[in-house]
Amino acid sequence: MTSTQPRHSFFYRNGLSLLFITLFILTMGAQAVTGWAEHNEELQLLNAGPLTFTDYLRSGHFISATFENFESEFLQMSVYVLLTINLRQQGSAESKSLDEPEEVDREPTPGKDAPWPVNKGGWVLKLYENSLSLVFLLLFLVSWSLHLRGSWLDHNQENRLNSLPEDSIAQYLLKPTFWFETFQNWQSEFLSIACIVVFTIFLRQKGSPESKPVDAPDTETGK
Repeated sequence: MTSTQPRHSFFYRNGLSLLFITLFILTMGAQAVTGWAEHNEELQLLNAGPLTFTDYLRSGHFISATFENFESEFLQMSVYVLLTINLRQQGSAESKSLDEPEEVDREPTPGKDAPWPVNKGGWVLKLYENSLSLVFLLLFLVSWSLHLRGSWLDHNQENRLNSLPEDSIAQYLLKPTFWFETFQNWQSEFLSIACIVVFTIFLRQKGSPESKPVDAPDTETGK
């Protein structure tokens, strides 16, 4: 008798990503609609005309709010991926083992099932070996730039409505507004990383790959 692998449905095989993409689309739509309403209320207080929804999506208010959050999330991911290469936390499910070799550190071996960059070798392989952190860093830089541009546009729109001179983007970078928006998001991401690193030392969630086994000792490091 030959055993066959169960044939899972597309949704079973991709449920995690499909759920989070759906939640992203729904919450992004909700952010856009509520942000549009809020911004038009602000414009009304300044005796300015309301924006259409499509104009709002191109406004500094929407661009800044959106990419301010993207920026902090991609910063969190890139920092987390890079720092967990060499740093350890005894007892944390989010840390590599203190002494034992890890699968993620093994040298890639070419083969028919290996990704094509592994079989290609050379600089292509070297790039692929660091592709996860590089993509997160690139997304962080793009998001940071768009957050800056959106925040600057929104700042100058407010200045115009208050009959104040507009600032260049260099002048705006010297003002506290953009950096306040930036650091209030960054600190929350660093706090959330610290929480999951430390909490997984002592706390458990049965069935979650982000937790150690329920009966694992607190000193056990890694999953």
